[in-house]
Amino acid sequence: MRRLFPVTDETVSAASAADGEWGLDELADAYAYPKERGTSGAWLRANMVSSLDGAAQHEGRSQPISSDTDMRIFGTLRALADVVIVGAETVRLEGYRPARAREAFAQRRAAAGQGPAPAIAVVSASLNLDFSLPLFTSPLVPTLVLTGATAPLDGIRAAREAGAEVLVVGDGAAADPRRAVEALAERGLTRLLTEGGPRLLAQFIAAGVLDELCLTVSPMLTAGRAQRIADGPAVAVPKRFALASVLEEAGFLFTQYRRI
Repeated sequence: MRRLFPVTDETVSAASAADGEWGLDELADAYAYPKERGTSGAWLRANMVSSLDGAAQHEGRSQPISSDTDMRIFGTLRALADVVIVGAETVRLEGYRPARAREAFAQRRAAAGQGPAPAIAVVSASLNLDFSLPLFTSPLVPTLVLTGATAPLDGIRAAREAGAEVLVVGDGAAADPRRAVEALAERGLTRLLTEGGPRLLAQFIAAGVLDELCLTVSPMLTAGRAQRIADGPAVAVPKRFALASVLEEAGFLFTQYRRI
């Protein structure tokens, strides 16, 4: 069964979807970025998956607890974004490749003033990355590297020689989450999507710059000692978010929460 539960301030209504997959236009409408985006004009959303017992991955990767529909939503969220922000460890573990242009979203992106595909922005303090990968050498849109002022100079040089654009957004070796969001917004990249990993998401939460969480709740139990979706610095007071929508298929819940 597939159901879409749009949430308003007053009611929750349910409507069965047609047989088969949700259409890409339907998903794009459901996950459209809000027009109101705060003073910087940026809106940072995160997309993560979690098992019923809180695991963000199984044996180091998120794919085992995902589903075909989860990946369809994953692709839709990418297609709506100006830039996808990802941590260096996730790049290494998940084998990241450049975002590709998708004909199904070409007209929608053009109407929004976007290029053919989102840029990928890699957050790294050590710059311990393989800059010979296609992510850096042959992306459709140049890959960005977000780092700090004292990051290794040879790493910065290697990133630039590979064709990446390096943005210094921190006073130490690490990127400052708030400055990273502001720097991207200044470049006209205001529809922001982060796909993790858990350490990077925790940093965005702690810095108070996360606006939205798109969380897939997977109907699986993994046990073990896998990371949660956010694994890093704690906040003094838990952040309250409001439920915006829920989609359901085969026991998977595709939830959308927004900052209050």
